[in-house]
Amino acid sequence: MAPVSLSAQFSYPPEFKEARVETYRKTGSTELKLWIFGESDPKTPKPAIVFFFGGGWNSGSPAQFENQARHFAKRGMIAIVADYRVKSRHNVQVVECVKDAKAAIAWVRENAKRLGVDPDKIAASGGSAGGHLAASTGTISGFGSDERPNAMILFNPACTLAPIAGWKTPGASAKLSTERLGVEATAISPAHHVGPQTPPTLILHGTKDTTVPYASVVAFEAEMKKAGRPCKLVGYEGAEHGFFNRGENYDKTLAEADKFLVELGWIKK
Repeated sequence: MAPVSLSAQFSYPPEFKEARVETYRKTGSTELKLWIFGESDPKTPKPAIVFFFGGGWNSGSPAQFENQARHFAKRGMIAIVADYRVKSRHNVQVVECVKDAKAAIAWVRENAKRLGVDPDKIAASGGSAGGHLAASTGTISGFGSDERPNAMILFNPACTLAPIAGWKTPGASAKLSTERLGVEATAISPAHHVGPQTPPTLILHGTKDTTVPYASVVAFEAEMKKAGRPCKLVGYEGAEHGFFNRGENYDKTLAEADKFLVELGWIKK
């Protein structure tokens, strides 16, 4: 179960026991770090999963996904939580967040041998804005490295940032300005870039989410189906934004994510 109190879990900067810390990117005076859970053995490469926190690209902490990371480390993976630049701390536009996330996936693959990671089994995961970043790494070309993850696990992700076929419902993720994003919305809207290289995807989303409308992930799923790519959308009836962080829905979403990785053959049942 997730802890009752989340304040300490989501503190920034995060402090993790028994995690290794590495710098994956330097930009200006900022060093972006990631924290690694799990036993590394270069002789026996393991699947990896990289988590990106939520917070509207404005705030948040890598600590949000500490519990999920520890779970998958115990399941035999190398689990990683990554920091990235946000508006409140670095005064950046969303496109810079995308560049950071893509750099994190590239860094893990480039350092796979040293980390004991199977370079062909790297999953990107995240929630809300972090779900957008994870989805961006698997769909969008340019903005830095084009190294893609091999799977995506997305928790109420903002993966449709502009209107698209099948989704015209207004919502927060449809009203983002070019000034805030740094580019036109379609340029960094994962749903608009789904293609044959998009990896198998699991989406976990509340049906009553008013921050990132459920219809927006239905539209993403439709684009995946058009492209012939595996995509499973699990809707949680009556659940609102951030539902996966605590209590029963924490357990349910973690179980779904675990099952997804079992079905991919990455971890044992």
